[in-house]
Amino acid sequence: MVACSVIIIGFSADIGYVLGDSHESCESYKGLRPRAAAVFILGFWLLDLANNTVQGPARALLADLAGSGQREAANSIFVLWMAFGNILGFSAGASGQWSKWFPFLTSKACCEACGNLKGAFLLAVVFLLLCTIVTVVFSKETPLALIKNVAEEKKHGEDAASLLLQPDDSRLVMVNGELQQVSNRTYDIGAHAERSFAMSHKDENNVGSRVGPGTVMMNLLMGVRRLPTSMKTVLLVMSLCWLSWFPFFLFDTDWMGREVYRGDPKGDALEVRNYDEGVRAGAFGLLLNSVVLAMSSLVITPLCQYFGSKHVWALSNYVMFICMVCTTVITAVAVKLRYEEGEAVHIYTGWVKIAATALFTVLGFPLAITYSVPYSLTADLTADSGGGQGLAMGILNLAVVIPQMVVALGAGPWDELFGGGNMPAFALAGVFALVAGVIATKRLPRLSRHGYQRAVTHGFG
Repeated sequence: MVACSVIIIGFSADIGYVLGDSHESCESYKGLRPRAAAVFILGFWLLDLANNTVQGPARALLADLAGSGQREAANSIFVLWMAFGNILGFSAGASGQWSKWFPFLTSKACCEACGNLKGAFLLAVVFLLLCTIVTVVFSKETPLALIKNVAEEKKHGEDAASLLLQPDDSRLVMVNGELQQVSNRTYDIGAHAERSFAMSHKDENNVGSRVGPGTVMMNLLMGVRRLPTSMKTVLLVMSLCWLSWFPFFLFDTDWMGREVYRGDPKGDALEVRNYDEGVRAGAFGLLLNSVVLAMSSLVITPLCQYFGSKHVWALSNYVMFICMVCTTVITAVAVKLRYEEGEAVHIYTGWVKIAATALFTVLGFPLAITYSVPYSLTADLTADSGGGQGLAMGILNLAVVIPQMVVALGAGPWDELFGGGNMPAFALAGVFALVAGVIATKRLPRLSRHGYQRAVTHGFG
């Protein structure tokens, strides 16, 4: 689904052209392309759906493959590779040479920028297929039903063995609740157990194939109700945390282009150029952010072992709060300098741009914690839930996607309520980050500093 969605996005201009958009050359036509825009939006919907669909199972698989004392290290490595992927992705998107290296990517409806997007997305599909093959081939997972049935059959076999009697040369064996005599041969309990398991496993597969969307939703809702209190606190902190992150994710490069670089995509030529320069600077800041993300992932485990995971997660929210406060300060200074002239103004403007880029970079540290610690906590709190880790990861993912929808729908009207710009959304994000940090400090369970071991036993039910 991810591969299909990025292909739809990359070829949206060509698809819109076929569906009836203007047939004028993209080099001269500057009007709207409604069909291409609709296909582009559909592709992004599918991409978001695919990302959120794979997030829960991927984290649950990671928790299953890692031992009880390795979850924090596993999530840190997960974040490290995520950072490497971000660096490669930003580098591929910023190269701007794909349409020159592969001229066939451009068409009458798709010019240079569109061709570069196609090239980057097709490269992403290749990497995605390679990573999927590696995961499927090398990640060996034993289904929970198999473990349970083997244990039950082993116990059943031991019980049956105690019923074997051996008078003279014959054996009395308990079969289907009755004693039967078997002469001069051994009753193979192991084979009987294997056959019994095969039949029961087949029945379970048949039942699983009949599970529909309604059953899945019912399991999800029941899972939320049966969560332990500590897990509900994790969900609350996670929701507040992402309510603070998504405004930045949505408007970071726009903030650089508008407020910091004093540009406007709909203004005169100078304002458009300033805006484009600011967006490119924001992309470079995100690249530096990914570098810090990779470096920070290496120190998350030692930090959690020394300070405790709850305090590390709280620290990330406090850092996020400070950074959001800094965005308001940088914005205020940039707006003030917009209407002044002189050599000193150019010097201060340069420092404002450097400060904004540094802000992007610093945010890589709390982002690494946000990508790692909540999932390690969830895996630990649900470790004894009897297979509930996958469900818990799915529920935790709801604490990410619901804030995303709230921010996407409400950030624009919220900004307009205060006169436009990105500062109102960033200020509110800072408030959410502060509240998340306080709740994490006060309400999250106390966990051992040597791995995420629980102070008390938690589980579903």
